[in-house]
Amino acid sequence: MLDYSRYRDLSGEGGEFRFTGGFESITDGHTLWIRSDSLTLPVALHGAETYVLPMQEGQQFEIFDPSEEAPERIRWDRVSSLAEGAKVFVGGALVLRDDRWTFVSTKECPLMVIFYDGPDHSLASRAIRAGRRLNEYWNPITPYALIAGALALLYVAVSFLSRPVFRLTALTAFIAVFLPLFPMIPPGLLFTAIYRKFWWKARTYRAYRDLVRLPLHYLAAGEDSCLLPGGERYGMKHYQALTPDMANIPRIIPGEGRVLKEGWYVFGKLNEGEIFPQEPEDNLATYGAVPGKPDRLAHSFTLRAYTLEILAWLILLFGIALNTFFIGVIIFLL
Repeated sequence: MLDYSRYRDLSGEGGEFRFTGGFESITDGHTLWIRSDSLTLPVALHGAETYVLPMQEGQQFEIFDPSEEAPERIRWDRVSSLAEGAKVFVGGALVLRDDRWTFVSTKECPLMVIFYDGPDHSLASRAIRAGRRLNEYWNPITPYALIAGALALLYVAVSFLSRPVFRLTALTAFIAVFLPLFPMIPPGLLFTAIYRKFWWKARTYRAYRDLVRLPLHYLAAGEDSCLLPGGERYGMKHYQALTPDMANIPRIIPGEGRVLKEGWYVFGKLNEGEIFPQEPEDNLATYGAVPGKPDRLAHSFTLRAYTLEILAWLILLFGIALNTFFIGVIIFLL
């Protein structure tokens, strides 16, 4: 974490830091200036991985919305179009450039810049949630792949159409041209809807897995506490049940009845004299309660995600096969 005291003590080749502040301005078309309460730092955007998190409301995100947008990756030269006042997270190498310490992107340490809104302490969980894309079937290459495949199949169909012995080959190629549309027409459309529901649930479980693993990132194997980069004592405490005076502790994931038999694990800053962990000053350190042992929960969520993904693909393929069969029958009858 880069704060004023660490900035003041910088020397030599700098180091790797993270910094959070407000969007102040863009100069020279590629230098972003970020301002915190005590520091204003430049960020060289050339070569940086720059993202914009979707706008969200509220601090707790226990319910996944299927309409949620994925994070948008933007080019560094488009950053100037963002509104001033947005919050910015930057992580990467800090080097001395033109007599000023500047965040830059290097081959060994690519620079990451995230523009977001809302509470700072929700950034990590929101980034994990938003990073689970809705579906990987449609991506930047998909349109070109579909066009190239359709043209290739049309070429095959036209090449064999004039040869009666290869009539089946030509008809099959014609049918395959429209294969990408098969999930969207009845009766396979019903199976596509079920596939989407299963895939969304699998995505939810993957995000839950990532969220319960997040607090363990700081803790060494077998350790219950550690020191955060800012010097805070961070760790977890186990409770058989959450009492009413713990009602303000957020839930990292929604609680599940059968898991609660293991009790709750609460992560946060450990202060002497405090019964419960408190919210850390480090806004990337997870604060909240988990309904069970995090490592076991992560394993359980992984298995559920894999199971649902396999079922989803089998259901989708069955719907495509069903449509293919009916279309084939209709063509041969004609």
